[in-house]
Amino acid sequence: MNLPAIYRSGFKCSKCNKSFTSKDVFLDLTVTSGMKEYSELKPARTELFRSPLVSYLYERGWRQNFNRSGFPGRDEEFQMAQDYFQSVAGGILVDVSCGSGLFSRKFASSGAYSSVIALDFSENMLRQCYDYIKQEETPMNTNLALVRADISRLPFASCSIDAIHAGAAIHCWPSPSNAIAEISRVLKPGGVFVATTFLSTPTNSGLFSIDALKPLRQIVGPVNSSYNFFTEGELEDLCRSCGLVNYSSKVQRSFIMFSGQKP
Repeated sequence: MNLPAIYRSGFKCSKCNKSFTSKDVFLDLTVTSGMKEYSELKPARTELFRSPLVSYLYERGWRQNFNRSGFPGRDEEFQMAQDYFQSVAGGILVDVSCGSGLFSRKFASSGAYSSVIALDFSENMLRQCYDYIKQEETPMNTNLALVRADISRLPFASCSIDAIHAGAAIHCWPSPSNAIAEISRVLKPGGVFVATTFLSTPTNSGLFSIDALKPLRQIVGPVNSSYNFFTEGELEDLCRSCGLVNYSSKVQRSFIMFSGQKP
């Protein structure tokens, strides 16, 4: 694709005839793209990351605090993900909920993939990603594209993507089950999904982290937070119910990196 030209003008889908707009630095492929009157709000945890302030602070202290929960840090997490993606090297990788492009830029610079798509719902996160790209001279015009889209409605054909990464994201998604079902749909057979998140603990989920009380969480909602935190068993069950196989994981305190594969 001629990315600079698309960013300048957008394009029209040849199948549904819908026009999609460009915001100069990213392509907006949401359902509401181009709408002039209609607007809608997402849950608070989604709207938070659309804030210019949070987008600016994400790599300037916010993400670094994750190490308190056991997150190894950008470089080690990137290498761990690369190990899972060995079987799909050379293919197309989508970094969903990419935020400011913390990992998108590393995937693109690694040269391990034919194309990398940095995808997020937040316009300001994508703008921040673009600013970092300019600073780091990441090869945006060759193999890295910025796309705005909804994780529960990915704008890709079924069985078209080789690898999907979601770094510290699933706990923010309005419906993790819908999102992972979409991820499973767009992955090619043999495609790999890798994600990191915070495991459910008494600190972030209160008494509802206890197995016997988990059913009550659905009635009264999350405790102490608006985020979705899960046990490892729940994450494995979620992946399998959405059609992914060969589940595996690595855990360090509250940090978990898990992976599943499209059969």
